[in-house]
Amino acid sequence: MPIAPPERERVVVLHHCRKLGIAEFGDVSGRPVFWFHGTPGGRRQVPPAARRFARTENLRVIGVERPGIGTSTPHLYASLQDFAADVGELADILDISRFGLIGLSGGGPYVLGCAHAMPDRVVAGAVLGGVAPTCGAEAAQGGAMALARVLEPLISFLREPLGALFTRAVRALHPFADRAFDTYLRLAPAGDKRILGEAEIREAFIEDMLLGSRENLRSLVYDLILFSRPWGFSLRNISVPIHFWQGDEDNLVPPAHAEHLSRLVPGSRLRRDPNGGHLAGLGMAVEALAFIIETWNSHAMGESSTDGLF
Repeated sequence: MPIAPPERERVVVLHHCRKLGIAEFGDVSGRPVFWFHGTPGGRRQVPPAARRFARTENLRVIGVERPGIGTSTPHLYASLQDFAADVGELADILDISRFGLIGLSGGGPYVLGCAHAMPDRVVAGAVLGGVAPTCGAEAAQGGAMALARVLEPLISFLREPLGALFTRAVRALHPFADRAFDTYLRLAPAGDKRILGEAEIREAFIEDMLLGSRENLRSLVYDLILFSRPWGFSLRNISVPIHFWQGDEDNLVPPAHAEHLSRLVPGSRLRRDPNGGHLAGLGMAVEALAFIIETWNSHAMGESSTDGLF
């Protein structure tokens, strides 16, 4: 059976005329949660189980395309932290005052950046197999991003031709999407094979990649550059509740990186999947949404109790 499409899908224009593509799932009047896709990924990356959960639990899950993917205008931020200003403006345009955050893989750092920048607006953040800093006092050692850190000056210099090359290469694979997906699946860790082998996740994953790369795929290059630079904030100064999920068979982000992040972010928690691969987060998305609901309810009860004192 085909997966359900988004409830709404559109392009939002920010004040500086750049555009962000978004897709909304669940209850359009429910509690909002922004979903930050992986590297690469797009606005429809929200897995089907999370879409169904959003409908039953009155959540409004909003997939946000970062600059340079799908319908979002290409733009390289000065630092990763700068994405938070765009998210804050997007929330204002959508008439959203408070919200939760979920980030898969490359979306993880952006969850942390927004949580740091907007502690009064972010209720809670969930990081699923998220990338760790590669430089500075809070850097984690090893992992696939260590190579990107070494190559960052070259990647930065060639970012536009590299972005155009990636875009054309992936577009050329569009007619062979199923075959390309199967090739990747044969090389993937057992945990990722299990997740991506599910028919509806497979369909959603392919659909998202096809839509996201139809116009642009520069965000992949931009992400690599920003992950390799100082992030613009300290993880130790995050005051928002954060929960990390990590697969122990992750071949891109070492499990030690999740432990490193959870040690640095005050009060955070880490849940590890001993059999999960890099994309284990696709199977953990419902847990992440439940965590955000739980935190939101706790805040609401606390505010109610405080109101009763005066």
